Amino acid sequence: MEDIEIARSTKLKKISEIAQKVDLDEEELELYGKYKAKISLTVGQELKDKKDGKLVLVTAINPTPLGEGKTTMAIGLADGLRKIGKKSILALREPSLGPVFGVKGGATGGGYSQIAPMEDINLHFTGDIHAITSANNLLSAMIDNHIYFGNELGFDKVVWKRCVDLNDRQLRKVETGLSGEKNVVPREDGFDISVASEIMAIFCLATDIDDLKRRIGNIIVGYSKEGKPITAKDLKADGALTVLLKDAMNPNLVQSLEYTPAIVHGGPFANIAHGCNSIIATKLALKLGDYVITEAGFGADLGAEKFLDIKCRKAEIKPDAVVCVATIKALKYHGGMPKEEIKNESIEALEKGFHNLLKHIENLQDVYGLNVVVAINKYTHDTQKEVDFLKEKLQEKGVELSLVESWEKGGQGATDLAEKIVKLVEKPSHFEYAYPLELSIKDKIKQVATKVYGATDVEYLEGAEEKIAEIEKLGFGNLPICIAKTQYSFSDDPKMLELEEHFNIHVQDVILKAGAEFIVVLTGKIMTMPGLPKIPAAEQIDLDEEGNIVGIF
Repeated sequence: MEDIEIARSTKLKKISEIAQKVDLDEEELELYGKYKAKISLTVGQELKDKKDGKLVLVTAINPTPLGEGKTTMAIGLADGLRKIGKKSILALREPSLGPVFGVKGGATGGGYSQIAPMEDINLHFTGDIHAITSANNLLSAMIDNHIYFGNELGFDKVVWKRCVDLNDRQLRKVETGLSGEKNVVPREDGFDISVASEIMAIFCLATDIDDLKRRIGNIIVGYSKEGKPITAKDLKADGALTVLLKDAMNPNLVQSLEYTPAIVHGGPFANIAHGCNSIIATKLALKLGDYVITEAGFGADLGAEKFLDIKCRKAEIKPDAVVCVATIKALKYHGGMPKEEIKNESIEALEKGFHNLLKHIENLQDVYGLNVVVAINKYTHDTQKEVDFLKEKLQEKGVELSLVESWEKGGQGATDLAEKIVKLVEKPSHFEYAYPLELSIKDKIKQVATKVYGATDVEYLEGAEEKIAEIEKLGFGNLPICIAKTQYSFSDDPKMLELEEHFNIHVQDVILKAGAEFIVVLTGKIMTMPGLPKIPAAEQIDLDEEGNIVGIF
């Protein structure tokens, strides 16, 4: 049975009933039909003095085309905690339309560990990403309108891009203003995907409406001939953009198929953005539940690194435990085993691929000082010999392994993991960041590249070091860094699947995001606007004869 059919076969509860599980009254909700609601921002303010619950971060090894099921694991764990009598809640990201219609599919979990209504969440949901797209493009329109009417602020260079929440490689670089109208100034422009936009980052890192407006005002949209930054506040755009995002800032409440409350809010990619749901949603969840399960996109080298070095630093929070998700087939794939042979037993390939998992564990334990449990998404073709090999290897590192079957069995298939988490969150940890903010930008990049990725050194392509010098000259050198890198490898080469001892990270560009308050570092051949695959998922999505959506997975 497909995920969408499983989701549709489950009778959901009214969202007001789900809200009661975390002590929310209907008056504190804005209903979007029967099964979705927004939670008023006043709730977090009213609960600010309440003790936080335990925060559990779900991350993973480097993903493969086979899929590791990180979101499925997070949902299964939250359901599993409810099964053993704990008050759990989920804090997840909103899916982007890019992957839904592209190659990756939806982002609402799978099998019997899903959040619902899955079609709504994967498509337009409550309109948050549309609001972000509109705010981004209103700012673009105001920039060009200002230039049209005389350019009083003296724009010499525009650095702000438009955005759209779809994979469209044709829009990576475009020429605008070609109508030939008097005063319309043609210029080179480009599009990012909405979930990699600075507005999305600001949306997820803002602590309240006032902070949102402040950050929007600080966005640098261009520079004058003298090199002076021109901001959104200079354009008097900060008020209108804040108005467009006002309702979107209220976190969204939905449910799992087993009726566990789930707050789903914000959705930046982790390979080209910072990969975490909103600070507002996570901090609210910590007041509403005893155990908060959240996830960070792609592998721990991307999502978890940014969660810990950017989000935790901004929000002044830290995880009480970390789940690192892996599959035996993915480990064999990282060990050089061909995809078509992946179901065959191979301790040799598993041992080679284990180094990928081990590096992630060492980062989480030794770099960040956190307690880790490894969760293996179990498949029927996994052999006992392979499982025993992993258990033995992990025991040498003092790390427990849990076999999870939440895709097939829902929360019941994750109760062992839930029991291990309940014990793990009580163990003391010594959390620290991968780098202090006081370091130079280049030193911060090197810290992440060498300590987290395991690189030998960092190489800078033409112009990148000059941009770093300009950013530091403007006084922004103390911001955290957000490295944009392929998700498939510790390196910046997506084809380097096996963990290599010697490789360099190649920095192609460095971009200041003064509103988001971090510095984006583009490496390898990474693009901020993805493209569709040869056969996009959009070709399979349709309505059946009864008007039901089919093909979303």
